[in-house]
Amino acid sequence: MLTVLAAHGATHTSLLAQPGTVAFLVVFGMAVILYFVFRSMAKHLRKVNQMARDEAEAAARAEGQDATNDASEISR
Repeated sequence: MLTVLAAHGATHTSLLAQPGTVAFLVVFGMAVILYFVFRSMAKHLRKVNQMARDEAEAAARAEGQDATNDASEISR
């Protein structure tokens, strides 16, 4: 009787009861989430990099104008 129950239970497995299926779905889900997180992070890093370049250019222009103003005051 026990053998019959064990054999019956072994043949009736659902998709989620198979070994590794749930773990695969968890890892796959994490991979999908990480794809979107890294894509968003790259977008934000590009934005920060561009803002840093813009600030550096503005500082260089301001410094250049200060140097030009200083030079024109000295020549007067």
